[in-house]
Amino acid sequence: MARVRLSVGERREELVLAAIEQIEARGVAAVRIADVAAALGVSNALVLYHFASKEKLVAAAFTHAAEADLARLRASLARRTSAVRRLRAAVRWYAPTGQAKGWRLWIEGWAVSLREPALRAVTRDLDRQWKSAIAEVIAEGVAAGEFVCADPRATALRLTALLDGLAVQAAVYTGSVSRARLQQWVDEALAKELGLTAGELAAIPRRSRA
Repeated sequence: MARVRLSVGERREELVLAAIEQIEARGVAAVRIADVAAALGVSNALVLYHFASKEKLVAAAFTHAAEADLARLRASLARRTSAVRRLRAAVRWYAPTGQAKGWRLWIEGWAVSLREPALRAVTRDLDRQWKSAIAEVIAEGVAAGEFVCADPRATALRLTALLDGLAVQAAVYTGSVSRARLQQWVDEALAKELGLTAGELAAIPRRSRA
């Protein structure tokens, strides 16, 4: 059966999604252009026509996956409810015990970005967007009198740094820390940063109207 002709945008998206799957299965270092081509039944030349090198394809794959998670984060933070509810929901989702899909790719991306300036620029920009989105909602909560936080940007950095570190532990040393303990640490850190007790944070209803 003949393959359906795709537009340039559709073909690039197909290649990026295949690259994400291959990276998740093999890791950035091991994945090859040939692996992505074989997964789709196309030629290496076709992949290289759309992405001139493996590095460019990896950067596109990382950007696609990370932006999808970023869009989900922003949607959670934009809900019509209190800032503290939005923050708790977003942090719980972003934590390694939550539903964020990009952790393996983020970790791979960090490692490769040490050697690849192009990917380093991508990871830096996306990381900045994560922190800015969280800092903005923290500032909203402070302005509304929901909690106290002297430096929303520093708080966003500390929270995301904690979550990043826990994600590495959970991904690399599977089973070393239980999901319940990880979630407890995340909740305790969020409560402390917002000047709340763990009990006050736990008393906030989880469900809210979007």
